[in-house]
Amino acid sequence: MKRLKYYFLLPASIVLVLISCSKSSDSSSDEDTSGNWLKRSEFEGNARTEAASFTIGDTAYIGTGFDGSNRYTDFWAYDPVKNFWTQRAQFPGVARNSAVGFTVGSKGYIATGYDGLNRLNDTWEYDPSTNKWTQKANFGGTARYDAVAFGINGKGYISTGFDGGYTKDMWEFTPTGGTNNGGSWTQLVSLGGTKRSGAIALVYNNKAYVFTGINNGTSVTDAWVYDPSTAAWTQLRDISNVSSDTYDDDYSDIIRNNGAGFVIGTKAYITTGESGAYNKKTWVYDFATDLWSRKTTYERSERTGAVAFAVKGRGFIACGRNSTYYFDDIDEFQPDVTYNAYD
Repeated sequence: MKRLKYYFLLPASIVLVLISCSKSSDSSSDEDTSGNWLKRSEFEGNARTEAASFTIGDTAYIGTGFDGSNRYTDFWAYDPVKNFWTQRAQFPGVARNSAVGFTVGSKGYIATGYDGLNRLNDTWEYDPSTNKWTQKANFGGTARYDAVAFGINGKGYISTGFDGGYTKDMWEFTPTGGTNNGGSWTQLVSLGGTKRSGAIALVYNNKAYVFTGINNGTSVTDAWVYDPSTAAWTQLRDISNVSSDTYDDDYSDIIRNNGAGFVIGTKAYITTGESGAYNKKTWVYDFATDLWSRKTTYERSERTGAVAFAVKGRGFIACGRNSTYYFDDIDEFQPDVTYNAYD
């Protein structure tokens, strides 16, 4: 029986209070109203948490996930220009949640996850030009869920996650070659810091940044960047108040697991997740300075297990759950737009 996914079961009365708060109630300072959240067309599949997503070109894809009773294999494409969802070919693997999604070139991949009984290690490739799935070589590491994944320069990468214990091993996926052209996995140097699951991985300038997560019930505060050109990890500033300077006085507010993040331009944005309670505080990370600052709080219910993606320079958050409430909403964050409490 899986025991580590759902830590916080809030009383229904508390959940209803959280959900009924107005979108402006969390804005206690000017820093908390920097940028605007805007509702977009709801996800057309059933409400769910811990889905997998990736982007190919100007299209975002979401599939798999869990609604408290059912795990899913349906798969959907989102066009941000038309604000429109289209159902695509069913994911052919076992229904699952907490899998990873990543993109290599013109194809997307879903791997690992949890099917309600077993941790998984299979890998599947989606080709949007043919709307077909192909099974690829199984993930080279242990079967796991709540890992992070990303694609850089023709390779895919998976690290961290929970395989019965917390992990930080690092694996590189080459999509072509291997047995029956199923690709191959190669183990690389492990993440330099704390083992973790439920972390966030973001790619900027051909480097991958890993933030947040949980290890043995404790929130993780060390942050790292991976450079594939040197196969090396470099530690960043901690996301906690560890210095005598003022810049990190509020950094404990960044700490979370099962959060969601995306990159717009030269900045990264993270929001939602859980850290002793459900979270919707939004922070922006400046890659150039390795510093964080507050942005407008996510304007819907606190949640965990949401998915995030960026398409055409626009960032989106979708789905997730709050206790036994599961969501099918999607919102766009506009970091440079004036906050509007009524849109």
